[in-house]
Amino acid sequence: MKIVVLDGYAENPGDLSWAQVEAFGETTVYDRTPFGDEDEIISRVGDAEVVLTNKTPVSARVMDSCPNMKFIGVLATGYNVIDCAHAKERGVIVANVPTYGTEAVGQFAIALLLEICSRVGHHDASVHAGKWQSCADWCYWDYPLIELAGKTIGIIGFGRIGRQTGKIAKAIGMKVLAFDRFENDEGRAIADYVQLDELLGASDVVALHCPLTPETSEIINRENIAKMKDGVIIINNSRGQLVNERDLADALESGKVRAAGLDVVSSEPIRADNPLLTAKNCIITPHISWAAKESRQRIMDCTALNIKAFLDGDPVNVVNG
Repeated sequence: MKIVVLDGYAENPGDLSWAQVEAFGETTVYDRTPFGDEDEIISRVGDAEVVLTNKTPVSARVMDSCPNMKFIGVLATGYNVIDCAHAKERGVIVANVPTYGTEAVGQFAIALLLEICSRVGHHDASVHAGKWQSCADWCYWDYPLIELAGKTIGIIGFGRIGRQTGKIAKAIGMKVLAFDRFENDEGRAIADYVQLDELLGASDVVALHCPLTPETSEIINRENIAKMKDGVIIINNSRGQLVNERDLADALESGKVRAAGLDVVSSEPIRADNPLLTAKNCIITPHISWAAKESRQRIMDCTALNIKAFLDGDPVNVVNG
């Protein structure tokens, strides 16, 4: 059996092993494949039965041009890069990795918040640049430093990752509010479920952990920002399209939003004309919440299990069934 990995570098830049996948057959790993070059994607897939991809699209044309394809393994939870409906028509199974980064992504959301509130990175850089040596006082701080204990965090989307973020926030001493269509006892042990408008009005910090749907697209917009407290902090390491970036940039400039911590933007890699690049008090990281080695190893482990289940005739984690 032939296996092709279209964009393996992000998953495994060299610190993991593809041995679990290679055990199933002849495996070719490409570090990167141009997303917009369907001809190159078709050429690389060739006559492979199994295709693994993270962000490289597998379109209807790619499937039609590669009739040996039987299984597509997505090295992630999101699978919008696959034409799942066409895959189903062709009898191609598409499986994802439903959970792998709960701990890492929740941790990263709080890391963004802590960086905004404590500015560790900025002050470390300024000390190394010599500012403390020439300081007239025994200490200095360039930004207001914020204590989180006693503050309220409102989490939009209270699934596994939202709850993990809530657990850490609660351990810090924050009050946790949650908005989610599906309430459960595990969530109630961490947070008070409230309606969206109440969450927006009561929260010192608003964190996004919801999926991207027509209802949540640009949920952070001028209208909803107006419902928030003055000086609110916004955290997003879910999906960039949850935020109207022009509206957020304007709110940062006006001070309505004190600061934002973002690990995702609407178009990735980020475009030079993204208004958030020049907005005040906006920390942006390059979509790395998921990338802890432990998380990536779980992706590798689950992908191997997905392939084995497919070969055994009892596929799991199927998203186009």
